[in-house]
Amino acid sequence: MNPYVLATLLSSLGLGTTLTFASSHWLLAWMGLEISTLAIVPLMAQHHHPRAVEATTKYFLVQATAAAVILFASTTNAWITGEWNMSNMSDPVATTMILAALSLKIGLAPVHFWMPEVLQGLDLLTGLILSTWQKLAPFALIIQTSQAFDPLLLTALGLTSTLVGGWDGLNQTQLRKVLAYSSIAHMGWMIIVLQHAPHLTFLALLVYILMTSAAFLTLKLSYATKIGTLATTWSKSPLLTATAALMLLSLGGLPPLTGFMPKWLILQELASQGLPLTATIMALAALISLYFYLRLCYAMALTISPNTITSTTPWRTQTNQASTPLALFTVAALGLLPMTPTVMMLVI
Repeated sequence: MNPYVLATLLSSLGLGTTLTFASSHWLLAWMGLEISTLAIVPLMAQHHHPRAVEATTKYFLVQATAAAVILFASTTNAWITGEWNMSNMSDPVATTMILAALSLKIGLAPVHFWMPEVLQGLDLLTGLILSTWQKLAPFALIIQTSQAFDPLLLTALGLTSTLVGGWDGLNQTQLRKVLAYSSIAHMGWMIIVLQHAPHLTFLALLVYILMTSAAFLTLKLSYATKIGTLATTWSKSPLLTATAALMLLSLGGLPPLTGFMPKWLILQELASQGLPLTATIMALAALISLYFYLRLCYAMALTISPNTITSTTPWRTQTNQASTPLALFTVAALGLLPMTPTVMMLVI
């Protein structure tokens, strides 16, 4: 892609998200979401592969539907209340519609079906943008309007997403689909605690972005898109294999890695709010997710690839990919747990 075109598209991505962050008016927020969607569509379709074009079409239709519902619901709310301000969401029907549309935008269950299929059709860098940066603007709107949403609905969305993300990820062999279901499960953790402690939602989103960025960059560096390919990485780059296995365990939420921090704090918050049953279900759902991360670790670190394999074995050639971002994200995804008190002071 032409560097000037790429710079324009990336600038538009940043502009759209920043516009949504800064707005308290529904029309401006909607405009920011639309700019972000239109900016990422050419990035998704840049390889001109039929699967990429299909993924782009699915993504565009889903995002356009969600944006139309947001516009309709915010117009209905403005008609009833007389103002476009996000802080005045008094109509329950409009509020529920906006929550449904924003859930569709970020891929919360039960409106998550587009996410794994779209991510599977993209290259790893565009998939990284879709899984991290594109979640920020809708999440900003969810956090801004969280007090207007029905708490029972938020709890149901969080539990469903965590269970579906763990359960559907069990049978996957494609790594991008595994990361898509991982994303759905993590979104559930963020939504479940939103009504009680929005700062923990923000912390969980930040840690999720660090860990997912490290995961995507690791897969990009090792040219791995299937579990079978992971078995060949240990002979080519053993250090990368070791850090990747730890980083997957961090995504699963095992101590003493960074991924344990938000899960620990969220479970603590749910228990202190008098919701032990919800906390128990969330902890059990985390175990389901942990199983497929352990599958990847097993394939990567504990198996030796057979002599006759169906996937192409990569040569030990020097890569020209930048490894500094991967190193920074990996360190952040593995070693931030001891800094939990400091992080809590910063986000509260």
